[in-house]
Amino acid sequence: MDKISVVVPCYNEEKVIPLFYEEMKQIMDKMNYARFEIIFVDDGSKDNTLQIAKNLKAVDERVRYISFSKNFGKEAAIFAGLENSTGDYVVMMDADLQDPPALLEEMYHYVIEEGYDSVATRRVTREGEPKLRSFFARRFYHLMNRISKTDIVDGARDYRLMKKQMVDAIVNMKEYNRFSKGIFGWVGFKTKWLEYNNVERAAGETKWSFRKLLFYSFDGIVAFSTMPLGIASFSGLFLCLLSFIGIIIVMIRYLIGVKSAYGWSSMTCIILFVSGFQLFCMGVLGQYLAKTYLEVKDRPIYIVREKG
Repeated sequence: MDKISVVVPCYNEEKVIPLFYEEMKQIMDKMNYARFEIIFVDDGSKDNTLQIAKNLKAVDERVRYISFSKNFGKEAAIFAGLENSTGDYVVMMDADLQDPPALLEEMYHYVIEEGYDSVATRRVTREGEPKLRSFFARRFYHLMNRISKTDIVDGARDYRLMKKQMVDAIVNMKEYNRFSKGIFGWVGFKTKWLEYNNVERAAGETKWSFRKLLFYSFDGIVAFSTMPLGIASFSGLFLCLLSFIGIIIVMIRYLIGVKSAYGWSSMTCIILFVSGFQLFCMGVLGQYLAKTYLEVKDRPIYIVREKG
């Protein structure tokens, strides 16, 4: 009998974990042809998330929990769940029920019956989400597919069922700065995409503010594309060429006796523009150097405080 590991990253989710467990219990009873384990990964929560997970474990031996020593982020929680899973298949889903557990049986069918290595999900609507946030999310996916070789599907969720072989490939990527949506695409494997309409949170509030999503998108770009470095390099070359042409024009005008008008305001604007662009390019380079610095320190992706 196959075993399915359900990895659930949690951060201050005390309101939704009981709802999630009840929903999953129905799915597990329905899919009685497979064995299950639910791994709640507590990402340093400040509420009663860990205690609720412990209480569920006390009444259901299929429940496990991993608690971090502090908040390491969702990417670390995903990695910890995958690394500690023991199932033949592993599925990741959020505790807020925005990833419908009811899709799990269909996902399992595609893997078993049709030979897929992974079944992933994507939202086709963003109802209930702020329009500005939806706009920037779509622009991000479009940009990533233009500047990187990794295929990232618009509306893709972390909710996916994978064979153990694919999970092992992901776990073997020990990079500290993780961007799972890019990693899923980079490792390859035959993937089936399931579409569904957006589902609002069952309870509680989202932990992803616009600012956090913005920085997360920067991490994704830096992790899977060197295009910003290329843009900075070619732009610098273009400005050098432009300035060289300008010098030649000034010299020719001087030699033929044409006086040039010296405008302090225009010169100041040009200097400010070039200086600002140089600082921008240095910032791009600094981002890549910062990520490299964090990688070479070889710090652990997460630290476990307790598990059960």
